[in-house]
Amino acid sequence: MNLKKGYLTAAAGGEVGVVPTRRFCQTIELNPDTLDQYKYWHDSCNIWPEIPAGIRRAGILDMEIYVSGTTGIMILTTPVDFDWDEAFGALAGMERQAEWEAFVAPFQLAGTGRSDEKWRLCERIFSLTEALSRHCEERSDEDATLNL
Repeated sequence: MNLKKGYLTAAAGGEVGVVPTRRFCQTIELNPDTLDQYKYWHDSCNIWPEIPAGIRRAGILDMEIYVSGTTGIMILTTPVDFDWDEAFGALAGMERQAEWEAFVAPFQLAGTGRSDEKWRLCERIFSLTEALSRHCEERSDEDATLNL
C-alpha cells in the first residue's frame, strides 16, 4: 500500500457541493523533556509565520498536530491531486523551512532532516463514511489469503 497516496475523503453524510480531498495521518515520537517547548512553538501565536505560509504554498489545505503522551499525531488535508514527494520537496526549499526543522529537531526523537523524513505515515483502517455507505473496494489477493 502506498501511504503517500493518502485517503480520499468525502463529506460526512454525502453532503452536496463539498469538494473531496485527501487525508494523511503521520506520527512522530517527541522528547518528553522538551514536550512543553514543542507545544509552545507549535501554538498558532508562536510558530514562525513563514512555516504555515510555506505549508499552504506547498498545497496542503489544512494541517493539525495532536499530542498523546509523547506521540505527535499530524493530520493533513490536501487536494485530491496532491503529489506527496513533489509537495514536500518544494516545502523543504521554502523560506526558513530547513531552519525550522533544525530548530524543532531537539524536541523530536527522530533525528534531523526534512519533515517527511522524520514523520511516519499511518495506514487508515476504518472510515465511518465508507462503512455507512458500504463503499467497499474489491478485496485484494492478500485479503483472500487472510480469509476475509
